[in-house]
Amino acid sequence: MPHVAARTASRDRDTGRYQSHRPEQTLLYQIVDEYYPAFAALMAEQGKELPGYVQREFEEFLQCGRLEHGFLRVRCESCHAEHLVAFSCKRRGFCPSCGARRMAESAALLVDEVLPEQPMRQWVLSFPFHLRFLFASRPEIMGRVLGIVYRVIATHLVKKAGHTHQVAKTGAVTLIQRFGSALNLNVHFHMLFLDGVYVEQSHGSARFCWVKAPTSPELTQLTHTIAHRVGRYLAQSARSCDFGQVEEQRLNARVYQDRSSPPISWISTSIEHL
Repeated sequence: MPHVAARTASRDRDTGRYQSHRPEQTLLYQIVDEYYPAFAALMAEQGKELPGYVQREFEEFLQCGRLEHGFLRVRCESCHAEHLVAFSCKRRGFCPSCGARRMAESAALLVDEVLPEQPMRQWVLSFPFHLRFLFASRPEIMGRVLGIVYRVIATHLVKKAGHTHQVAKTGAVTLIQRFGSALNLNVHFHMLFLDGVYVEQSHGSARFCWVKAPTSPELTQLTHTIAHRVGRYLAQSARSCDFGQVEEQRLNARVYQDRSSPPISWISTSIEHL
């Protein structure tokens, strides 16, 4: 019987017919299904628990693509053939199926409807260890920091093109990655910036003005500017609101020392030309 099923699946694939997603046959699903409940129970015995969003990630992943957790019945109006299509988890954590679909759809949207046919440059910006936990646990703070970084780089591009913000505009799309190659906590920004600015013309149209690649001294100055402004914002935020006990331990006095000239080791910036 398994041999017949395998042959049928192969024939369906060759003819382009729909095949249902069977996550329970994958190694990842089997590992999570076997060990996640035991891991959660072990933490409960110790009086601990995973964050709610982590629990939902695991639990909804185990329901993804399984007919017993909900489905749609799809019927062809011509031949009246029917298929059952299981609901997907649509999570962004580690579900290969939903993750791949999200990446493909996001890339298609950017290429087809967002990014112009102009040169782009990727700016990758990472943060010191003692700030990563703060940004991961307080997304509103991370959003403000992203705004600071964008304004610094945008101002650099506008000035280098020889214009002002009144007549020249640039743009960027940022993807926030929260982990490193070892699945460690590593909040960093991947920013796709226009490699230039759009300059408004007298008749109302816009002309693209390309900007040369940043030099090493310019990158050093940008790094210092970003570090200074981010440090100033964090210092002001710490005085005006409560970060919470955990965040206060991470956001220690080193963040605020020598605010007039913050150390370059705060923030490292690397540039890759696309």
